[in-house]
Amino acid sequence: MSALLFVEGLSGGYGQKSILRDVNLSVEAGEFCALLGLNGCGKTTLIKSICGLLPIRQGRCTVAGEDCVHLNERQRARLMSYIPQRGSLIQGKTVLDVVLMGFNAHLHLLESPGAAHRQKAIETLERLGLPEIAGRDYALLSEGQKQLVILARALVQNAPVMLMDEPDSALDFVNRSMVLEKVRDTLRSQGRAGLISLHDPNFAMAYCNRLLLMRDGGILLELPLQNASREAVETALSQIYGNIRILRHEGGFAMVRG
Repeated sequence: MSALLFVEGLSGGYGQKSILRDVNLSVEAGEFCALLGLNGCGKTTLIKSICGLLPIRQGRCTVAGEDCVHLNERQRARLMSYIPQRGSLIQGKTVLDVVLMGFNAHLHLLESPGAAHRQKAIETLERLGLPEIAGRDYALLSEGQKQLVILARALVQNAPVMLMDEPDSALDFVNRSMVLEKVRDTLRSQGRAGLISLHDPNFAMAYCNRLLLMRDGGILLELPLQNASREAVETALSQIYGNIRILRHEGGFAMVRG
């Protein structure tokens, strides 16, 4: 496998406020990595810095070997898709229109999505259990439905790296599990790399290959889950969450308060 996403010595923040300090990470093709940490540790800032929504003050970021720092929005969209915590503020568009936006980075100037693009968008909505809302006004959807539509848009965008900032925050338990499973399976089957920030360590351990634990704007430690011992997982997560216990659960791990 090769590192599709590579971040080295990244520092940044908001305005004059520095949040991130010397962040180093990589995500391989087919890998799904979770950023975990308490509120304010820098998870959202890191995701936004990588995808170009915030400037990188120092360091570098590459996708498939291409330096992303100086790319324009269209060029960046060919390399990275981004799912924010809440659905985008889009007015006057149907659900199908919003999903079709995922193809924009691959179209020529003034070119519109064609029949093949529409079919792919509809198939993606069907995969997410949403074919019946394709013609509805996106702005009138629930926050959870909007997040599923934005996921569909990211999937058709077909970028080699998927960046997700707590995309499950507005979803119920069933849809949260479905979304994480679909993303994991897509990354594996299509050889993409995924980096997601999550609040719930249990979902991260259930669906991700590796945990990146953040504290004070930096990566405290990395924890590959394959072949990890219960004790190692407990020791690692206790550095972030304090008095916790890790239990074996369905071949994986579950965290409970100690």
